[in-house]
Amino acid sequence: MTPFTTLIKEVRSCTICAPHLPNGVRPVMQISPQAKILIAAQAPGRKVHKSGIPFDDASGERLRSWMGVSKDIFYDEKQIAILPMGFCYPGTGKTGDLPPRPECAPIWREKLLGQLKQLRLTLIIGQYAKAYHLPEIKLSLTDTVKSWRDYFPNAIPLPHPSPRNNIWLKKNPWFEEEVVPALRRQVKELLFFAE
Repeated sequence: MTPFTTLIKEVRSCTICAPHLPNGVRPVMQISPQAKILIAAQAPGRKVHKSGIPFDDASGERLRSWMGVSKDIFYDEKQIAILPMGFCYPGTGKTGDLPPRPECAPIWREKLLGQLKQLRLTLIIGQYAKAYHLPEIKLSLTDTVKSWRDYFPNAIPLPHPSPRNNIWLKKNPWFEEEVVPALRRQVKELLFFAE
């Protein structure tokens, strides 16, 4: 067994957050050392917890549309890694899903990111991924996304693609006019024209 496969086995059998997870433990992620793109997301939702497939919901449909990729490409772990800030569904709060469990990222994230030797682009989705991947940036998520060119072409901060963000998208039409086309071009260059 390689060090990578040992690490993945350890992550998939992790139970550290079990006492805090009302729906039980089910780490959900997708990773291969060959992946060129990393989707740094928040945490699986209820539907993803049931299926065990990352972004197997309306958020995934929108994210794939933003990226301009098919399901086949999206779920090719040798192309795209998906590592949420918390690997298990944290449960539901008063206004939606709870935040990712805080134990997960410190234990696993650096070890897993260290495996991504071919990484060329990180999609930083939502406030929790922003806080981890861009800790020095004190701007709001909206202002961070507005300044996406500051991180391009190695990273692109994005709002969460959840239908809960429909109002945000309507208030910020520049996102789909400017950021989405640049994202699609970069994804296409990395996945379809890379040598």
